[in-house]
Amino acid sequence: MRTHILGARLIDPASGQDQITDLFFESGKVAAIGKAPAGFEADKTVDAKGLVAAPGLVDLSVALREPGYSRKGSIASETLAAVSGGVTSLCCPPLTRPILDTPAVAELILDRAQEAGHAKVFPIGALTKGLAGEQLSELVALRDVGCVAFGNGLASFVSNRVQRRALEYAATFDLTVVFHSQDASLAEGGLAHEGPTASFLGLAGIPESAETVALARDLLLVEQSGVRAHFSQITSARGAELIAQAQARGLPVTADVAMYQLILTDEALIDFSSLYHVQPPLRTRADRDGLREAVKSGVISAISSHHQPHEPDAKLAPFGATEPGISSVELLLPLAMTLVQDGLLDLPTLLARLTAGPARALRLPAGRLAVGAPADLVLFDPQASTLAGETWKSKGDNCPFIGHCLPGKVRYTLVDGRIIFQA
Repeated sequence: MRTHILGARLIDPASGQDQITDLFFESGKVAAIGKAPAGFEADKTVDAKGLVAAPGLVDLSVALREPGYSRKGSIASETLAAVSGGVTSLCCPPLTRPILDTPAVAELILDRAQEAGHAKVFPIGALTKGLAGEQLSELVALRDVGCVAFGNGLASFVSNRVQRRALEYAATFDLTVVFHSQDASLAEGGLAHEGPTASFLGLAGIPESAETVALARDLLLVEQSGVRAHFSQITSARGAELIAQAQARGLPVTADVAMYQLILTDEALIDFSSLYHVQPPLRTRADRDGLREAVKSGVISAISSHHQPHEPDAKLAPFGATEPGISSVELLLPLAMTLVQDGLLDLPTLLARLTAGPARALRLPAGRLAVGAPADLVLFDPQASTLAGETWKSKGDNCPFIGHCLPGKVRYTLVDGRIIFQA
């Protein structure tokens, strides 16, 4: 399949390109930019005048819910949701049933993703067996079948000693470890950020220190072990400061933030809507502003959806009895475009946090548009708008943004040069 993208504004943060040009794809790769290769005859021409061409978005946390939670979502449904939002490469966390701690589970996920033929899937393996924090999983075997990193989610280790040994083992094989830093004892029983809103609503609080205490410990262990580390779902301004200090000391540390944390605050909980029940929790306006600054400066180099689809029943109980998480992968780009609309980021910087930044964090073969690179592309109209929920692909509609009119609209998503989604 030979594809000609005509007259798009190409923004490729990895190479610093920002120009109106043509792109030529052949055999799933970028064959040329600007001028057609000799003898090139397009099978398909896409008129992209007025559209932005960017590398396909890279999302570091999309719960596919398969195997084990098919009532919430499937690999087919959630990868379709991803490409409809311009996401061409995604990482799935290990919280499946059975847990993603054996090569067999990883192979199952990769096989079903290939059958679905939508987005490219990069599994994150469980660092410990059953996420129990006691025994290491078969990390090298998991790496060999395609796991790109390893994490334990919000589950804690039985001791700091076990965690240290796990990090030292991962460092020996140059494996990346993904941290979700939250001290289990400080967060225990909590439902919302500990502050005036939680007090007013009578909800048990999770203090900022639940993140910062765990983060400080994790960073010290990273420094001692020399492991390559990625900190996921940073929620506090103080947490972002700790990441910045670690980077200034030269530690091999990257970080991401959930898109909704850059928009929402704990004040959204005022009506007890379970759609805003997330873990770690939404925090204060000051935290949100601190996270935005960290994204702007590049301390936080990746914005992710942290997509967690649920069946309707999971959100119908009283707030404290509902399951946490927001379904939002297909709105990642329009939600992110609100940061441009509000003047917080320029478009190239935003796209860097959605493409090259996350790809570099977990060393993924994605996030750039250069000759010879995979022809993974999103074409979107920055002047159009998206009515959230109008065409919903995810199995889970637990999303507080449904019904909102958001800036930017994905027109085409291409994976390996093939049009996978067209609005």
